[in-house]
Amino acid sequence: MIRKLLIANRGEIAVRLIRACSELGIISVAVYTDADRHALHVKKADEAYAIGPDSMGGYLSIHRLISVARAAGCDAVHPGYGFLSENPDFAAACAARNLIWVGPDASVIRRMGDKVAARRAMIEAGVPVTPGSEGNLEGVTAALEVADCIGYPVMLKATNGGGGRGIRLCEDAAALEHNFERVRSEATRAFGSTEIFLEKAVVNPRHIEVQILGDAHGHAIHLFERDCSVQRRHQKLVEIAPSPQLDEAQRQYLGELAVRAALAVGYQNAGTVEFLMDADDSFYFMEMNTRLQVEHPVTEMITGVDIVQEQLRIAAGEPLRYEQSQITRRGYAMEFRINAEDPKNDFLPSFGRITRYFAPGGPGVRTDGAIYTGYTIPPHYDSMCAKLICWALEWDDLLARANRALRDMGVFGVKTTIPFHLAIVDHPTFRSGHFDTGFVAAHPELTHFPGKRSDRQLAVAVAAALAAHHGL
Repeated sequence: MIRKLLIANRGEIAVRLIRACSELGIISVAVYTDADRHALHVKKADEAYAIGPDSMGGYLSIHRLISVARAAGCDAVHPGYGFLSENPDFAAACAARNLIWVGPDASVIRRMGDKVAARRAMIEAGVPVTPGSEGNLEGVTAALEVADCIGYPVMLKATNGGGGRGIRLCEDAAALEHNFERVRSEATRAFGSTEIFLEKAVVNPRHIEVQILGDAHGHAIHLFERDCSVQRRHQKLVEIAPSPQLDEAQRQYLGELAVRAALAVGYQNAGTVEFLMDADDSFYFMEMNTRLQVEHPVTEMITGVDIVQEQLRIAAGEPLRYEQSQITRRGYAMEFRINAEDPKNDFLPSFGRITRYFAPGGPGVRTDGAIYTGYTIPPHYDSMCAKLICWALEWDDLLARANRALRDMGVFGVKTTIPFHLAIVDHPTFRSGHFDTGFVAAHPELTHFPGKRSDRQLAVAVAAALAAHHGL
């Protein structure tokens, strides 16, 4: 087993990894920039080391992270999600310095990070993909030719993209010509590559992903699926496991496809195979995420498998502890990404000091967070400050529990997406269990919820009520 782990990340995922280390008897080592000096992961880790004054460069500096790992005597590195988690150079650099990389091999990360190479691998494995260009596009003329063959609408995508960036929907040839250089420019800025490709657009699909685990001994299993269809601008908002939109035959088929994909590329550790489901219930491979997902807790809630602990065991060379037949599911789970954003103001970030914080509890409620009363959310990073995960045996019971837990949760001093999530849970379309990626865009009324009174407004209201009561 790994003895000492460097956690090359921050925030709630760093806290999550620290907890897993504590249960396994692994020494946890955190890193932090000046902006994160008072962060919760720094307080909870066994050891913590500064990695520089810059807000972003520290967590993105392979040299600094490896230097800390070696100086602290670590024998392994876990990248979490985001930052360098899917960077093959980081994985290779760790391996070159005899540091165990908690994730798939660098060659697999590189291959699956290249969307064109990933499509080719899936075609060879017999996994269905959407029609599209055979490789990267040389120019707009080539793009127009492919689009004419497969038909509009089409999607232009950055070959090395991810996180919803470097993607444009093109309804016709004019839109394709207009967006081509824009996507190429976005790909260059965000991913350091000009390569883009094209594929047939599945309009308002359902976004279904399958959690997989693979070891170094040729074994792979799936842990069922998650429904990530509730999105805004290609960014996931709510995740559900299992999907309320699949029947048992579809669920088994998708799981088998995901395992086939994992075995085809020699996948080791935890990963996710993402699919799009169109209006006629056909499935198409979208991408493979070669890391731990933000939404992994919902899978843990329905299966009882600690995915992070399994990651650490697999990285240490142990075989999978489970056969596929041993993986069962129970009930439904739902995760809400609690972001420090103002839903009423186009979701602008709302960074600042948290004056009060109350985490919800009770049966079937889990909170993964990195905030506390008095903590100041820095403006340098992603706006997600906590994840609320709820579980129940039945779908209707889950909706009621989620509503209660969201109302129990209190984050004061900054604006959050909690009221927005409450509006989603109360919406009839969501409650029906049948929705697609166009759900949020089709219902702008979701942001028209009543605003909370400020402390000053509340004080004035109380004073007015008291004055009226006493006849003043």
